[in-house]
Amino acid sequence: MTLYIATTNPGKLRDFAATANHAVTIEPLPGLKEIPAPPEDEPTFEGNARLKAIYYSKHAHGKIVLADDSGLEVDALDGAPGVRSARYAEDNNFPASPNTTTDERNNLCLLEALSKIPGPHTARYHCVLAAARGGEMIATAHGTVEGEILNAPRGTLGFGYDPLFYLPEQNKTMAELDAQTKLAFSHRGRALAALISLI
Repeated sequence: MTLYIATTNPGKLRDFAATANHAVTIEPLPGLKEIPAPPEDEPTFEGNARLKAIYYSKHAHGKIVLADDSGLEVDALDGAPGVRSARYAEDNNFPASPNTTTDERNNLCLLEALSKIPGPHTARYHCVLAAARGGEMIATAHGTVEGEILNAPRGTLGFGYDPLFYLPEQNKTMAELDAQTKLAFSHRGRALAALISLI
């Protein structure tokens, strides 16, 4: 069975492809860049994942299309950045410098938000994955991984908030784990495994 994932994010593609098993192949949705993106304006991860899966499946006749929405939930910030994880710095008008990537800017914004709050700062990565075909929902599944937010980034192997997301049982951040080890803890991997069992 081939499932088509509606994302152009290379980190997400890598996570999903590596988590697939011998019975399931994950491929990027053909022609995705030519399809206008829908607004992601739902207040929850599940709402956005369902919206995207239904929308993109209408552009992929007969194919099962997967879409995810995921992000970081920090307990001390009442679950923020949450669904706005990718736009956290932008939402907070955090200053950008010419050589700073979006990920680095979001990380700096998060560190500033937590700087006056005593730690440890518990948090989780949360992913919701939705599957649809022909504009009809098939299933949704959740995956989470618990950790803490460090005071400074460590590691270069991840993306997003991975350099700040610390796994106490590994004594490493997500950005310090090799790809295979990371998969054992990936919120995307857990969501995909749960979704495959449903469909």
